[in-house]
Amino acid sequence: MRSVSEPLTFLPRCGKRIETRSAQKCLRSVSPSGGALFIFMEETAMPKNKTQGIIFGIIMSYSMAVGMEIYNNAIQQGIHLQPGGFTNLTYGIVGKALVEALFMGLIVIIVSELWGNRLGARFAAKVSDPQRDNPYFCRLMRQAGTVSVMCPTMSLAATIIFSMILGGAPVWQLPAIWAGTLIKNFPMAFFWNMFAAAPFTNWACGKLFE
Repeated sequence: MRSVSEPLTFLPRCGKRIETRSAQKCLRSVSPSGGALFIFMEETAMPKNKTQGIIFGIIMSYSMAVGMEIYNNAIQQGIHLQPGGFTNLTYGIVGKALVEALFMGLIVIIVSELWGNRLGARFAAKVSDPQRDNPYFCRLMRQAGTVSVMCPTMSLAATIIFSMILGGAPVWQLPAIWAGTLIKNFPMAFFWNMFAAAPFTNWACGKLFE
């Protein structure tokens, strides 16, 4: 089992407080009625210093960029309209997306460092309390807050780069195209972060930092 930076505290229904520094897959307690009570949690590995924080940020940023670029390139090619939908994804689309992710990932890093992470943390602080709430819930709120800031910002950047500069769309159409891009991107960004990019980043950093 791997250690995390802060104790993980749980308050089961039996009222017994469980604290551990081990990122276990499951904690077992005994309820007052004698039955077993299981509390599941996700294994995490948070950065403990500036170098680890930089590595964590790079992996997270490029994990998001790769997923979002594959998604957008697939839609651009009409993959979602074909029978079978995204099962028609090809290496050509993935390759083009990876090239675009090289510079889009850099933009993600810059934006997240300037205001994305900071505003995400502020949102989490308003809706969760690390002293009372499940640590996993607190982390989800931090992710949700960050996505809520980063997705509109990156959708604006993508609109300017791909629709305005490369696509030649008139500037006065920027608000409408941005809104449409945001509507298209937000569901994917939210679920990709929750179930792919963040778990992958935690797993990768856990291997690197151990």
